[in-house]
Amino acid sequence: MLKDLTIRLKNKPGILADLGELLGKHNINMEALCGIPLNEESILHIVVEDETTTKYILEENGFTVSAIRDVIVLDIADIAGKAGSGGKLARRIGNAGVNIDTIYMAENNRIVLGVDNIDKALTALGM
Repeated sequence: MLKDLTIRLKNKPGILADLGELLGKHNINMEALCGIPLNEESILHIVVEDETTTKYILEENGFTVSAIRDVIVLDIADIAGKAGSGGKLARRIGNAGVNIDTIYMAENNRIVLGVDNIDKALTALGM
C-alpha cells in the first residue's frame, strides 16, 4: 500500500525544488503531491512506495516529516469527466461511516484519499 507523508516546509522560493531534487537523486518517485500554504510554512503531502527510506532521507537533509499514513489510491480514468462520479464515490465511503479528511490528485488519472478508517473505506469501495 502506498503511504502519504506529511512534510512541514518553510514557505520560500526553491524549497520544493530542493525536496524534489533530493528525492530524485535517491530514485524516489513522488506518486502524488499536494501543497497547502500556512503563512511562513507550508504543508506538503507526498505519496511514495517506501516511506521508511523517504522519511530518513528527508529528515537527514533538514526536512520535517510530521506524519505517515496509509492512503487509498484509486484509478479514476473510468469515472473522470462524468458529472456526479466524485460525489457517488464519496457517498459510498460516507455511507460506511468513514470520513474523508484528505483528497488530492495523483499522476496517471489517480486520486488519493486519506480516511479515518481505511478498512471500512476499502470495504465500501469493494476492495
